[in-house]
Amino acid sequence: MDSVAPSYSAAWYEQMCVLLGESTCKALGFFVIPEDFLLSVVIPVYNEEKTLATILLAVRNVPIRKEIILVDDCSKDASRDVMKELAEKYGDDPQNQMKLCYHEVNRGKGAALRTGFAEATGNVVIVQDADLEYDPNEYTRLLKPILDGKADVVYGSRFLGDQPHRVLYFWHSMGNQFLTFLSNCFTNLNLTDMETCYKLFRRECLQEILPQLQQDRFGFEPEVTARVAKAGFRVYEMSVSYSGRSYAEGKKIGWKDGCKAIWCILKYGFWA
Repeated sequence: MDSVAPSYSAAWYEQMCVLLGESTCKALGFFVIPEDFLLSVVIPVYNEEKTLATILLAVRNVPIRKEIILVDDCSKDASRDVMKELAEKYGDDPQNQMKLCYHEVNRGKGAALRTGFAEATGNVVIVQDADLEYDPNEYTRLLKPILDGKADVVYGSRFLGDQPHRVLYFWHSMGNQFLTFLSNCFTNLNLTDMETCYKLFRRECLQEILPQLQQDRFGFEPEVTARVAKAGFRVYEMSVSYSGRSYAEGKKIGWKDGCKAIWCILKYGFWA
């Protein structure tokens, strides 16, 4: 296998430009991924034994050279065993390097992400939840503003554009939009989905704010958004599809996390 998939190689792009014209290729979203590009995919894991193999396969199938960093946050199910089995199965694939990290006590999503970020060596770092709510096939589209030199950070919005999403909880959706509105009031960004999982960072930008990050749990989302805004990074937002889980299916975030998010928005808006 080449270092990048044929559909994103320079030779393939030149062929498409000859056939379709450069303007058409740009309109279709065709672009070239450099051969030396590496994407770091950080996956926090907590009690995801049922979906972990499926999401890892989906991530591996994305035609980009990647390092996949799995961080087990002291799962109580067999997630850690699944991680080890998958690492043994796929560990020799140079296109999808795997790193496993473990927390010996449960510390929360934010702490797991900080652990994963510290291990990342790629040109761009993306957050991927271990459930099946977000589709890794969106990576290439989300990367384009960064690879084009237009963005330092990209957020994948569930509420922007016409991408499909599963219909679930009205008040949960309203809560997300309220938290985004409140965050925007303090950051002066015009995001539509501050709470999204899909956040991509140029690694140099992430390294700049990583020492400042403090929140161990779901307060990570408003905190990192505040840090990004205060650092003056160029932020893009792109629509993504979304297949949300119900609480019966394992969704973890609840009203207490919403209250903590409000506190974090105020804290990092006023004092950080």
